[in-house]
Parts: sequence; C-alpha cells; structure tokens
Amino acid sequence: MNQAPDQDRRTIRIGAGAGYSGDRIEPALELAEHGQLDYLIFECLAERTIAIGQQARLADSGKGYDPLLEQRMRMVLKACAERGVRIVTNMGAANPLAAAALIRAIAGELGLARLKVAAVTGDDVLPVLQAGRFDIDDTGQPVASLGERLISANAYLGIAPIIEALQAGADVVVTGRVADPALVLAPLVHEFGWRLDDWDRLGQGTLVGHLLECAGQITGGYFADPGCKDVAGLARLGFPIGEIAADGSAVITKVAGSGGQVTTRTCTEQLLYEIHDPARYFTPDVVADFSQVSISEIGPDRVAVRGGRGQPRTATLKTTLGYRDSFVGEGQISYAGPGALERAQLAQQIVRERLHLTGVATSELRFDLIGINAIGGPEAVAVQVPFEVRLRVTARTDSMAEAVRIGNEVETLYTNGPAGGGGATKSAREVIAVLSTLVPRELVRTAIHFEEL
Repeated sequence: MNQAPDQDRRTIRIGAGAGYSGDRIEPALELAEHGQLDYLIFECLAERTIAIGQQARLADSGKGYDPLLEQRMRMVLKACAERGVRIVTNMGAANPLAAAALIRAIAGELGLARLKVAAVTGDDVLPVLQAGRFDIDDTGQPVASLGERLISANAYLGIAPIIEALQAGADVVVTGRVADPALVLAPLVHEFGWRLDDWDRLGQGTLVGHLLECAGQITGGYFADPGCKDVAGLARLGFPIGEIAADGSAVITKVAGSGGQVTTRTCTEQLLYEIHDPARYFTPDVVADFSQVSISEIGPDRVAVRGGRGQPRTATLKTTLGYRDSFVGEGQISYAGPGALERAQLAQQIVRERLHLTGVATSELRFDLIGINAIGGPEAVAVQVPFEVRLRVTARTDSMAEAVRIGNEVETLYTNGPAGGGGATKSAREVIAVLSTLVPRELVRTAIHFEEL
C-alpha cells in the first residue's frame, strides 16, 4: 500500500459477480473458487432499484437491501473467506446497515467468526433535499413540487468511504448508492496508493470499472446474435475478471473453461454501453475520458485495455429521486389458429369500447398485438399471416382501483369476446419513477459502520 505506484509490480485481480439485481448466482461462486481473485464485486443497483428498496424499507425497517443478498452471500462467503477474497457490493441498496447485519449473521452461521463487515451510509440525502431548494434536472421544476410523492433521494457516492472501510480491514464492504465503477476503482486506489487527484489513473480505473460492472455483458451475454456474432456456452456463461496493474492498464479475461468469450468486440460494445460522451463520462471521483482507449487481444479470452484518462471531478453529485408516479394495469389474452390476427384485432376493438363505456379513467392507454406490432408500433404490419397472436392492453391510471379494471376487462373476453381466447393474465402495480437533481458534495456526509462478532 505504501509502495509508490510506478514501482509496484503487483497485479490485482477483480471479478464481477453480478451485473444487476436478478443476475445469475453460480458464476460468482466459479469466480470465487477458480478466479484467483483479490476482490469480488457485485453491482446490483439500477436507477429505480434503490427507490423500490426505499419503499420496502418504509414498510419494514429491517428490509430494503437487495432481495438476493442472502442467497448470494450464502453461496460465496465461505469460498471468499478461505481464499482471502474481499467483497465490495452495493447490495445494501436502501438499507446498508441491515444488509451488513445480515451478512455478519450469515458469516457466524458459516463459522467465519473473524469476518469483518462494513456498511457505508450517507447516500440517503432525503433530509437535505427537504431542507433546501433544489431543482429537478429533467423538468426544471423544484424538487418540492413532488410533495408527499417523493419517497427517496440517493446521491451517487464515490470511492472515499469504500477506501476507508478497506483501510480499516473490512473483508466485506456493503454500500447503498455508489457510482458503479467505484466498486472497482476503490480497491485499486486502496491497493496501489493512487492519489485522489491523479485524474488519469482514476480515469483508467474508472474505465476498468465500467467494463466489469455489467458482468456477463462483456463475456458475450448481451453481445450474442446467432449467425452474426455466435457465442458458445451461454448457458454457463463465465463472468469477467480484470487483471489490473499499478499504472491502471488492465487485461479482461474469465475463468478458463467457462462459457462465453472475451474479445475486442465484446469489450468494445461494453465500452460504449450507456456512454453519452466518451470524452466526458461523469462520476463522483473523476470526469473520465474514454476517447483515446485502445483495446487489443493478446491471447484467447484475454483483452488488454488502456488509454483511459481523466479530468477533475465536479463540485456536485448526481442524486436520484424516487417518487410515486402512477399505477399501471395490464391484461393479456392469446388467439391461435386460422383467423388469429382478425380475432385479436376484434378483441382489441371490444376492450377499447368497453373501457370507454364503463368510464375507466386512464392517462395513457396502449394496445399491442404481440408478434405483430408490440415493438414496431401500431403502423407495423404482419409480413405473413401469423398462427398465433397475443393481445396486450396496458393503461396508466391515478389509482390502483382503476388499474385493476384494465385486466378485469381483458379477462371477460373469455366468454364475451372472439372465439378461442386463452391464457388470459392480468396485473396491477404502483409505478415508482425516478428523476434526478444535483447536490453539492459538501452536503453529503458519509459514515462507516462495522459489524463484528
């Protein structure tokens, strides 16, 4: 840690155990057991995920963390502890403290008495938003205009609190909302002693974090396109490993023998994923510049990446606002055989008229013929006569009661609509939507909490 980065010849191996909340679990165990890792990260938060977690925490103060946290930890904790692999994850979501307590309890059950678990807090800035005047980036309206519909406000934290936890000896660091690349960048800064104003190294480390954060996307999962981009072994897709040197240069690879592939093309696609301006990728720690990145294959499933740069970080932190937006009701029913399309179109006409006749109040109403125009839109036409078509009716409403009526009306087509309808389903749910604002970083106060036996 105290050795100067230019003299440090170590390589840090970081594996990506998840790319989203519901990701596969067994590839992470493969990484823990066979990846020869120093760190295993789990990136499990999307924009709305933490708002949904806040809603769960409001209903039960002991909840709000990732729903698969327990299953993932029971799968990998012992393997990681036995091999000295440290875990960094944002699975704390809306309740990092409860997540850390759960991880500590699982460690106790597994006989890992010395495991040190740290929770990072401070991303929840709802009181800050309620006490000041802030404007919504998306609309220009004041945050206060959301009123009681506002249920959460979480700032994107950077690497500093994660580094602090690692320096204090944490074996597992669980956070709430942090920038996705920070899960990788923090271990690198900790291990190599990079300065927090070494913008080019932080930019390169952010590049590696961005490449790893979506797990199986970079090893061929999201890349695959049969006949155009064939990928073998997707059923047992291997998740990626980054081998990172002290100067930030890295090699992306995977466990030997696992499914998928790591190539210049898979890495290039992931490099461009969710990037608006490659020369100015804003994170809490650095404004990264990916415009000069080079990607080259140096062996089977081994791709070298370098050239990430950086500029000084901004004075504000992006903050995601979760709010109660509306309700959505949905109903579906299928038609098959001769005349399937015509019967589905008649069913659509019936439901449209019924919703008008019965006075169902909707702010948005959509009809889709799945297999015909659900993706291409209402102007799309069938290339050939389909054997089966599924009607989907979806509506946005201001109340759950109105949302329920949508699916109920579709279900009545069983006996009140065209012949041969089947497989009807219905659902209604509240929509938690997100907006964003910017909060001065000095108003965001982080803290580290340790769970030990």
